[in-house]
Amino acid sequence: MFAQIFFYIFAAILIVSAVMVVTSRNPVHSVLFLILCFFNAAALFLIAGAEFLAFILLIVYVGAVAVLFLFVVMMLDIDFTELRAGVQRYAPIGAVVGIILLLELVMAVGGWKIAPAAAVLRMSPMPLGISNTDAIGRILYTQYAFLFETSSVVLMVAMIGAIVLTHRERTRSKSQNIARQNARQPADTLTMMDVPIGVGVKQLGILRPGPALAAPGEKITLPETDHVAVTHKPGAH
Repeated sequence: MFAQIFFYIFAAILIVSAVMVVTSRNPVHSVLFLILCFFNAAALFLIAGAEFLAFILLIVYVGAVAVLFLFVVMMLDIDFTELRAGVQRYAPIGAVVGIILLLELVMAVGGWKIAPAAAVLRMSPMPLGISNTDAIGRILYTQYAFLFETSSVVLMVAMIGAIVLTHRERTRSKSQNIARQNARQPADTLTMMDVPIGVGVKQLGILRPGPALAAPGEKITLPETDHVAVTHKPGAH
């Protein structure tokens, strides 16, 4: 009796949180509701006697995947107003895709049937000497080995796509050219200038060099010389 009550409680919270994941406008709230979904799904696994799946769901999905999603959403400074600007433009395409997915779900649920031997297996005791983890491994790597390998390939392709999209060439980022830095000479990065007394860097144009400055390697001689200044060329590494 208590197991049934807790089952319906966790199942109801799971359905509500799953709906909130899709309908929440704030992506941070969606990730938090996703974590709530994982917790309730783990509780359902515990009630069903699959403790290994419950702890794997908590450790892998809640402890790694969902938290990673949360950090990514919070750290990527995304302009959600700009993203929502094109919702009306792509709404018809999204509606068509949603209708197709709904029809597929209806066909899958309509063609699903309970195996006749399921009731008998439900009342059968667990074999001695075989743990829950051992039973899952035997089924996963024998009967469903092809599907397991296919899912791993799909995840690898998704990971490669995420890396390619993240590490694309950006014009705003600054990068070092190590070969250019090692091959540079003092004449390529420094200019010797004779600076008169009382003249500041602003008058000489050191901060914003103009056409009056010397070319690379050329020495500028100014009148009334008393001091010498060494300046770093703009753009040099």
